[in-house]
Amino acid sequence: MNKWSFITNHGLVLAAVARHPRKTARQIGDVVGITERATHKIINDLEAAGYVTKLKMGRRNEYQVHPEVPLKEGTNGGTAAKELLAMLGWKPKKS
Repeated sequence: MNKWSFITNHGLVLAAVARHPRKTARQIGDVVGITERATHKIINDLEAAGYVTKLKMGRRNEYQVHPEVPLKEGTNGGTAAKELLAMLGWKPKKS
């Protein structure tokens, strides 16, 4: 039987970054079940699309997620990333 998922690796990486913004790409990849290299590529894709900002903290990166950014084409036009993240267990920090 083929292994498949309803959520793409991009969605899973976005959710992992939202839950753990201080984890390394290797740690995020371990959570999602993909390689560190694939994780870096996906994070770069998410950053280019405006979903994530990388912040350099010494020798490490910290990530800031922008949950108000609308999901890409092929989805219900007005759906923001925060709705997908909420379904995947993300809870926004209280201000």
